[in-house]
Amino acid sequence: MSNVKVRFAPSPTGYMHIGNTRTALFNWLWAKKIGGEYMLRIDDTDKLRSKKEYEDSLRESLKWLGLFWSSEARQSARFDRYKEVTADLIKKGRIYPCYETPEELEFKRKYALSKKLPPIYDRQALNYTPSDIERFEREGRKPHYRFKLIDGEISWNDAVRGEVKYDASKLSDPIIIREDGSYLYHLPSVIDDTDFKITHILRGEDHVTNTASQIQMFEAIGGQVPTFAHLPLLTGKEGKLSKRLGSLGVRELKAEGIENMAISSYLAKLGTSENIEPFYSLDDLAQTLDFSLIGRSQPKFDVDDLRRFNQKYVHNLPFENIKDRYNVTEDFFNEVKSNLNKADDIIIWDKICNDEINPQILNPSLTDTAASLLPSEPWNETTFQTWISEIKEKTGLKGHDLFHPIRMAVTGMESGPELKTLLPFIGYQKVLKRLKGQKA
Repeated sequence: MSNVKVRFAPSPTGYMHIGNTRTALFNWLWAKKIGGEYMLRIDDTDKLRSKKEYEDSLRESLKWLGLFWSSEARQSARFDRYKEVTADLIKKGRIYPCYETPEELEFKRKYALSKKLPPIYDRQALNYTPSDIERFEREGRKPHYRFKLIDGEISWNDAVRGEVKYDASKLSDPIIIREDGSYLYHLPSVIDDTDFKITHILRGEDHVTNTASQIQMFEAIGGQVPTFAHLPLLTGKEGKLSKRLGSLGVRELKAEGIENMAISSYLAKLGTSENIEPFYSLDDLAQTLDFSLIGRSQPKFDVDDLRRFNQKYVHNLPFENIKDRYNVTEDFFNEVKSNLNKADDIIIWDKICNDEINPQILNPSLTDTAASLLPSEPWNETTFQTWISEIKEKTGLKGHDLFHPIRMAVTGMESGPELKTLLPFIGYQKVLKRLKGQKA
């Protein structure tokens, strides 16, 4: 076991969508490949929006995907620790109170832009006098708190983006505590990553600027700066996928019959220089993870493309992967899987072969003739061709006029696995009765 430790840190303010599913997956795959630890951290500092139903669904989704974790933490249980570190940083002058109203801050931002200056905070709060603060408090103002960045270059070697550099003097001191006393994402995350000895942080590229600020936070609290990897954000047909609302999530994909490993295979290779091919084991998929193959452009997620990929996945699905899900034989599954749109369709065809159906008789004369020519058992994969040739010769029918009425009588379905495949599984007695229009 290496000392690598990663974390997936979702906020339970909505259901798990495809964007944070990809983040969870990459973290798990990296930990698996290196032999490290995968931690689940629930970032529930937003008391109003965090809900148990979202967290329960998130955990269920992770388990269904096979992304199990070995440890977990909850930010709402660690406020005392955050306050302790905050108090220490206030004493050191790295965190300071600000009394500007949102309207005042917006005015400053617009003024800076009008002067073609970067819209960064001017640190006016550092010049407050005791009388200023007394006046603000008489007015009923409550302070928000900022982390003071130290001027100079902030740089790191990103596992995806390569060398990244920021000039701290061109960044705003980030707000870390709101007026109501609630924490924003930045500092609690750094404290957690330090305390839990997180070595690698894999997240979306929308966090790159946060990373620049957080590196100084790590240094300020004496933490070890982790290795960062910022993944290009997924885009969809209608633009950027919403971080919080995501138009499509694991729950919806699962309900639709998309296989968990199809989702993981697709997301792991989307946006890389590799072909998107089915993997039937997370362990095997993990061994192929290579950050150098991830492109810098934002990959386009297309749910229709995923649906097509899921069909390809199912058509090559090993029986071993589904044997505990369906009460079917290996021979039956392997014979029909190439005609399945999703794995659950095996249930339909198992019932058609083994349960009673109401046959659809479209051409009574044809199906009566077919019944009279039905060969006796045993049947194999050549039975159907021999039988249909005799029917064709006897009736003079061919093509759709020949095949369709027989398929509807025998299966009741417009399409699906070939009759030459299904016939031996249905058996002589059922086929004979169905051709005669009898429920069988």
